[in-house]
Amino acid sequence: MEQTILLSVIAIIFGLGLLVWGAERFVHGAAAIAKNMGVSPMIIGLTIVGIGTSAPEILISVIAAYQGNPALAVGNALGSNITNIALVLGITAIIMPLTVKSETLRREYPIMFGIMLLALFLVSDQYLGQLDGLILVSGVFVMLYWMIQQGKKEKTDPMEQEFDQEIPDISTQKALVWFVIGFVLLIVSSRGLVWGSVNIAQAAGISDLVIGLTIVAIGTSLPELAASVMSVLKKEHDIAIGNVIGSNMFNLLVVFGIPGLMSPHIIDTAILERDFPFMIGLSIALFILGYGFKNKQGRVNRFEGGLLLGGYVSYMVVLYYTAIA
Repeated sequence: MEQTILLSVIAIIFGLGLLVWGAERFVHGAAAIAKNMGVSPMIIGLTIVGIGTSAPEILISVIAAYQGNPALAVGNALGSNITNIALVLGITAIIMPLTVKSETLRREYPIMFGIMLLALFLVSDQYLGQLDGLILVSGVFVMLYWMIQQGKKEKTDPMEQEFDQEIPDISTQKALVWFVIGFVLLIVSSRGLVWGSVNIAQAAGISDLVIGLTIVAIGTSLPELAASVMSVLKKEHDIAIGNVIGSNMFNLLVVFGIPGLMSPHIIDTAILERDFPFMIGLSIALFILGYGFKNKQGRVNRFEGGLLLGGYVSYMVVLYYTAIA
């Protein structure tokens, strides 16, 4: 038993490291391939980069659902969204206050809310079934189409230049190599992370849901944290918040939908009573801070970033006492 626990801890540590680096290489290669094919930086940023930063969550969801641990996948989806807003943006705003100027982002806020409410409605009966999963996963294609249309229209959006600066300028052959390497690393690290997490959960008597909301959610949100911090240090504030909003939408549509398609199940009541309300509350806070009602320019300062981070700590405390209850 002790040897299995030790191997599980090692699998989680190495899995998280490979997950972060693999996701970065995957996005790096995919974005460069699209750029070399003539796709505009705006469309690449809104679609490929958004999907790429959610790739760890998507693969974790597929593997967990396939192995009969759908609660881990559900926890990963909701936990990642909570982590993205409270931890990722909280830390990012503390490092440097965020200013939101992009009109594209202002239009994405209500879309994100709509997706959250749709997901909540579908599981309000405490069951995540195949029809629910089909509706959510199908929604991602609608969202991608909308994003592409927005990318074609927004020629003067501040994010256009920011995305252009971030997309690597490398040959298609080299980009393809990085894309394949990143994808393979994502698969390997995801399998290792799920295996280790499930073993730890079973040994400690903790539910798959709580493990998904904590260890796995933090691990799969590390690419968003790295991307947001690097973006804000380069004064690319719109990308920093855009990464979080885009990732949260993909998480609810794909990561949350996959367990329904692959492994329909009755969901824990805590999801409706604790996790969804907390996620929606954080999203409302982000909307108020980032929308900019008076001058059409939102701002998240260090104090507000500290409040977001404090909210995350409070949520972890609640989960801790829930797990040991």
